Amino acid sequence: MRPDSEHRAQDRDRTRASARARRRPWPRGRARGAGLLAAALVGGLLVTGCGGGSDGSSADNGKARRTGPLPAPAPARPSAPATPAPGTEADGEQRDIAPSPSPTPADYLSTFALDVDTASYGYARRTLADGRLPDPKTVRPEEFINSFRQNYPRPEGNGFSVTADGARAGDEGWSFLRVGLATGPAAPASERPPAVLTFVIDVSGSMAEPGRLDLVKQSLGVMTDQLRSDDSLALVTFSDTAETVLPMTRVGGARGRVHDAIDSLEPMSSTNLDAGVRTGYDTAVEGARPGATNRVVLLSDALANTGETDADAILDRISDARREHGITLFGVGVGSEYGDALMERLADKGDGHTTYVSTPEEARKVFCDELPQNIELRAREAKAQVAFDPGTVQRFRLIGYDDRQVADDDYRDDRVDGGEVGPGHTVTALYAVRLRPGASGHVATAGVRWLDPTTRAPHEETTQIEASALDTDVWRSSPGLQLTATAAYFADSLRQGALPGAPTLPQLASQADKLAHSTEDKDVRQLAEAIRRADELQI
Repeated sequence: MRPDSEHRAQDRDRTRASARARRRPWPRGRARGAGLLAAALVGGLLVTGCGGGSDGSSADNGKARRTGPLPAPAPARPSAPATPAPGTEADGEQRDIAPSPSPTPADYLSTFALDVDTASYGYARRTLADGRLPDPKTVRPEEFINSFRQNYPRPEGNGFSVTADGARAGDEGWSFLRVGLATGPAAPASERPPAVLTFVIDVSGSMAEPGRLDLVKQSLGVMTDQLRSDDSLALVTFSDTAETVLPMTRVGGARGRVHDAIDSLEPMSSTNLDAGVRTGYDTAVEGARPGATNRVVLLSDALANTGETDADAILDRISDARREHGITLFGVGVGSEYGDALMERLADKGDGHTTYVSTPEEARKVFCDELPQNIELRAREAKAQVAFDPGTVQRFRLIGYDDRQVADDDYRDDRVDGGEVGPGHTVTALYAVRLRPGASGHVATAGVRWLDPTTRAPHEETTQIEASALDTDVWRSSPGLQLTATAAYFADSLRQGALPGAPTLPQLASQADKLAHSTEDKDVRQLAEAIRRADELQI
C-alpha cells in the first residue's frame, strides 16, 4: 500500500522486479509503496583459521511476535479524491509531509528485495577521511544501517527469523519502526561445501594508486593460505582486454602456484570491465562443480572506460550463466575514486551484493572473517513486505532501499527477482511512522519470503508489532535500535534530508560516542569519528 504522501505508484510489469528511483531529500523525495530491507554482513567463518567477530550491539524484540504467512492487507479506508489539491504533486508521488493530519492513503503495503550491500558506508568513510564530503548520490541509508551488526535471534537451518521494535523519533507524533531479519550462522569451516571462486581482478592503470591493486594482492594472498585443499579458485584479470591468469585450480598442492599468480599482477592501461566480467563468468561456468559454492568475485574501482560500460548491457551478456548455473556476483570496491553506481548496479542485477575496502584490516574482514556470508547462500529470491494498519498508521516512509523496490503484487511471484542472502547476515529496515492521534493496538505485520537455496521451495515468516512497542524515546531504547537510528540520521544528513527528530551532527557524534563506550565496539567508534569529520567539513 502506498500512503498519499509517502509512496509513488509502482511499475506492475511482472518482468521487472525493481526500478531505479530518483533520490531527493525527504520530505520531497520519491518513494514507492514497495520498499524495505537490505542487509549487513556479519561474523562467521568459512575458511580454516578465520574467526568471525562478536556482535557489537544488542537489540531487543520490542513487542513483536512471530505468526504464520503474511495475511492479505486490511481493506483500505476511503481515501481522498483522486484529483490532487493545488500545489501538491500528482497522485502516487511523495508530497510535503505536514504536521497536520491528511486523508488516509489507499495503499499501506511496502515491498522490497533483500539486499546486503555495505559499500556506500565504507566509501563514505574513505571519502571523509580524505577530507571530502561524499556525493549525496552515493549515500544509501540502508547500507549505512546494515554496516553494523545486530543481535537478532537466529533461526535454525536455512531462512530467516523476523523481529520488530521501535521508539519515538523526537518530533511530535513520529516514531521509528525497525524490522530485523537474520539468517543462521555459518557452519564450521570443515563442514561447509567446497568453494569454487573465480576472482575477476582489475589491473587497469587506475589500480596503481596505493590502496587498490596492492591491497587486492595482499588480501588474496591471506585468503589463499586459509582456503581448504578441496576449494578451487581461478584468477581473471582485465585492463584493455581480459586474460585468464590462472585457470580453475584445486588449492591442495597448488598454493605456491596460486601465490605466484597473485604476485605477478601489475597495473596496465585502460579499464574494460565488460571483458573482465564476461571472461570471468565463462571461467566460472567451465569450472563449476555440483554441490559446491560457485561464485564470481569482482575486485575493481569500477571506473570503466573501454568497451561496454553500461551495467545492464554487461549483465545481459552473461545472463545464461547467472540463470542456468546460479553463479552470483560479489563486488569488492577499492580506491579513493570509485565507480559506485556501476558496481552497485552490477551487484543488484547480478544476484549479488557489494562491499568496499580501503585498509588491510577491512580486506581481511571481507576475505577471511566474512567470506561465508559473501559466497554461500541461505536464501534465494528473498523479498520482504510490511503491511501497515490504516486504523493506527497515518503516514509511513521506508528509509533507503530506493533501488530495491518491488511491486506489491510481486511479493509471492517467485519468478520476480529478489535478493540472495548468505549465512550469518542480519538485515535491518527502518521506517519513519506517524501514528494517528491516540492510536493503540496493531501497527504492522512484517514478513519475509524466500526460496530454499537447494530445493527452491518457498517459505515465509512474519511478525507483528503493536503501538505500545513504540512508546520509548529512541535515545532510551536498546543499543541496537539507537545504533540503527544514529546510522540513519548520519546518512540522511549527508543526503541533506530531513528525518523527523534529527539531531545536529555534534549531538549525533556524542550519541555515537556513548554507544561506542557502552558496547566497546570499535566499528561504532569509527562511526562517531566519521560523523565528527563530516561536521568539520560542513562548516
